[in-house]
Amino acid sequence: MKIGNKFGVHRVITPNGVLPQAAQKIDNTMEIYNNEILIDVITLNIDSASFTQLKESSNKDKEKMKEKILSIVNERGKMQNPVTGSGGMLIGIVKKIGPEFPDKHLKVGDKIATLVSLTLTPLKIDKIIDIKLDTDQVDVKAEAVLFASGIYSILPQDLPEKLALAALDVAGAPAQVNKLVKKGNSVAIIGAAGKSGVLCCYQAMKKVGPNGRVIAVVRSEKRRQELLELGYVTDIVIADATNAVDVYEGVLQANNGKQVDVTINVVNITNTEMSSILITKDSGVVYFFSMATSFTKAALGAEGIGTDVTMLIGNGYSKNHDKITLNILRESGKIRKIFEKKYL
Repeated sequence: MKIGNKFGVHRVITPNGVLPQAAQKIDNTMEIYNNEILIDVITLNIDSASFTQLKESSNKDKEKMKEKILSIVNERGKMQNPVTGSGGMLIGIVKKIGPEFPDKHLKVGDKIATLVSLTLTPLKIDKIIDIKLDTDQVDVKAEAVLFASGIYSILPQDLPEKLALAALDVAGAPAQVNKLVKKGNSVAIIGAAGKSGVLCCYQAMKKVGPNGRVIAVVRSEKRRQELLELGYVTDIVIADATNAVDVYEGVLQANNGKQVDVTINVVNITNTEMSSILITKDSGVVYFFSMATSFTKAALGAEGIGTDVTMLIGNGYSKNHDKITLNILRESGKIRKIFEKKYL
């Protein structure tokens, strides 16, 4: 059995000298190296920005979407949307384990969700069975490889697999909220009514305590009503996230004329950087979870208005992020019902 590099560099075809995520093409031969595992893939959960782009460019035609996904994987050896640069994650069953794979507790037959991006995961799709237009999920007959450095979560027995997959796909967001938000903080969540948004609202309310404030920014009255029924925010602002002035005025009105301590941006559309920055106080923190974020726009925009905020890239990994996120589904029956309605 061939010896593999911990970070999967042995799979890179072009260009030389980069890691698999940055590669234009990787080797998706499904013969594993000594430190890899082989996975029978059940479902791909495509990143929201990527799925939205694929859906809109195909006019919601599933067959055209299938063609685009297959073309990307055949060309790149992985699922990395060339327009958005993003991927997603998968669930599957462990088929084979290399003798040097570091986790000796993992067993053949375990059902897992990978917690690393599809943008670096060798993938070979035999057939796309179905595309769920409303959930960003793609059922497939496929195989994938996980490197020695790859992280994953063994799927829990008490939650349906597609429910767990949907939550784990955005597990980094509520876990970062758990790290960034302090007792008594004011927090704004842009895109609060979406999948990652409701998880962030719950975790933020848990952290700020009775004297804190969680302000949801949503785009419509319908979304406002949904969040009111949940009850996991203190205030709701209806505004277009791309209109920085409207967002700014709405949030300040909700926060007694003040900017917030922490802003969490979880929208899947472009041009929301300045809305996030304007509403955050000097020395505050902006967490950009969305892969639709332009960090050039964010950096130059903050400089342009002379604001000293700390801006964090949406790292999808945080220690114990899978446990934190799955526990929200266990603790909140309301959020679990929302996920069940959409993903089951």
